[in-house]
Amino acid sequence: MTEPTDSPLAEPIRYEDEEKYLVRNGHEIRRILQALIERRALVSGCAMPRNHTFPTSIVEVLDDEDAVLIDGSASEAINRSIEDASHVTCVSRLDRIHVQFRLQGLVRLRHEGQVAFRADLPETLLRLQRREYYRLQVPVTQPLECAIPQHHPDGETTYERYRVLDISGGGIALAVQAENPTLRPYREFPDCLLHLPDSGPLSVRLMVKSLHSQLNQNGTESWRAGCQFTDLPRGADALIQRYIFRLERQRSARERGAA
Repeated sequence: MTEPTDSPLAEPIRYEDEEKYLVRNGHEIRRILQALIERRALVSGCAMPRNHTFPTSIVEVLDDEDAVLIDGSASEAINRSIEDASHVTCVSRLDRIHVQFRLQGLVRLRHEGQVAFRADLPETLLRLQRREYYRLQVPVTQPLECAIPQHHPDGETTYERYRVLDISGGGIALAVQAENPTLRPYREFPDCLLHLPDSGPLSVRLMVKSLHSQLNQNGTESWRAGCQFTDLPRGADALIQRYIFRLERQRSARERGAA
């Protein structure tokens, strides 16, 4: 039985070109789910429509029944939320690849004396590598900054702050006001500080992958530096995805209100 946790849990993400990354073969879906069991992978469940996120794990793949068992919770409130859910979106990682699938038809039962839930085997499963993550444009009204350290000959270190244009699980794009020789492609910067709201600065290692000029609407020229995360501290992946998911949820709510 899974205990509630205060650690950040991964949340479902938005992604582009969905069809490219969906696994539809039932045998392959069973193989991936079985691998999650063998690796004892933590699974983050999101019970909809209440959007309650909880930790769980895959207990068993029931081949004869085209079903799967997931672990229940030590919290009865969470178990009731799962029971009442129209579906549960599950998120995990396997060999550093994002795995996401939807469970429906959840029924509470007892498995080896513990609370568990039986669900229909998912019809599709998303398998998404970091470089394929959905990129979210950061709203100008909710600016996000990243500070890149500059080391000077006298031993002093200062930080140059850049506005983040977009963000994904694999990296960020930075707004550069003029061509900056510091941010040349393939140069790496350790100890950069990504200032996410509602959390302390994340110390990340960035590699500049591209630097392009673009013409703004007012006729001025600016530069865009595409950067890849080459190292993230433990738990940073989940914090970044939670930030993306929250912004996307806010955007969807505004669109529904406008409609």
